Amino acid sequence: MNIKKLLLGSVASTLFATSLFGANLTAVKTTIAEESFQMKVLVSILKKMGHNVKISNDVNYDIAYQTIANHASDDEVYFLAGSWDPLHNSKIEAVGNDKLTKFDNKFIANCAQGYLIDKKTAQKYNIKYYNDLKNPKIAKIFDLDGNGKADLTGCNAGWGCEKVIEHQLDAYGLRDTVQHNQGEYSAIIADTIANYKTGKSILFYTWTPYWVSGKLVPGKDVVFLQVTHSANPNTSSTKLSNGSDYGFNVNDQKIVASANVKNHKDISKLFSLVKINVNDVSGQNMLMANGQKKESDVDKHVAMWMKQNSAQIDKWINEAKEVK
Repeated sequence: MNIKKLLLGSVASTLFATSLFGANLTAVKTTIAEESFQMKVLVSILKKMGHNVKISNDVNYDIAYQTIANHASDDEVYFLAGSWDPLHNSKIEAVGNDKLTKFDNKFIANCAQGYLIDKKTAQKYNIKYYNDLKNPKIAKIFDLDGNGKADLTGCNAGWGCEKVIEHQLDAYGLRDTVQHNQGEYSAIIADTIANYKTGKSILFYTWTPYWVSGKLVPGKDVVFLQVTHSANPNTSSTKLSNGSDYGFNVNDQKIVASANVKNHKDISKLFSLVKINVNDVSGQNMLMANGQKKESDVDKHVAMWMKQNSAQIDKWINEAKEVK
């Protein structure tokens, strides 16, 4: 038996099978239910291209990046659909930039985040800046538990935004007047909305795309607070081109994959092309907030988006397949 011919035949068979049946991928699913939509859209497009895609169990961001990095040399490609840039850059650096590929493509662009208060209170007390909460009298307006500190509905541990909030409590001298309330965000923001409906003053952190801005509409029900100067651990400046500064960068969600994605030029090309409008994601998140939150509901939302954007999807797929 000619071992060399046997090995060459085995390699050729493997390459043929990969070409014929598609590559194997695993989409890493985060613990944020509202991020399932964009992940499943990407999964659906990859399957339409002819690839085999599995979805992982729910994991937090740190485990997600480590999992992807651990498979950098495998045959199977692991990917995260929504990596927040620049919020998660330090998480990527922690596991090794050489083990991950972050695509420059803005998969979901213009994801804003920041601190908000109800508009009625903002106007009554002329509150414009987060730093205004350093004044104990202002902070007490948002005190819900009677300890004299403003109650801030904050960010889950492990998301990345919690580190910015904690950093800014020190940077703006707010430790003595603001209490960063953490827990399951969907639960504590529901309490915040309930407090708003009963006429209480509220202070909270949120982001887009997310359903909260559909329930508490910026400019109508609530207002964003600015900061007097930038103090963000992820960047030297958070100031916008118009001079406004909300303390957080406007993020873009990007696709991050294990380094072995470079072996699949069509997948790499797709990841550099595909986009979802931030308003589409917010709209889908609102459907979830209104009760359509089962897995089957999200699948229906994905199918609807795929149908509505079929021409663009076909264009992305054709362009990806043309790459040699």
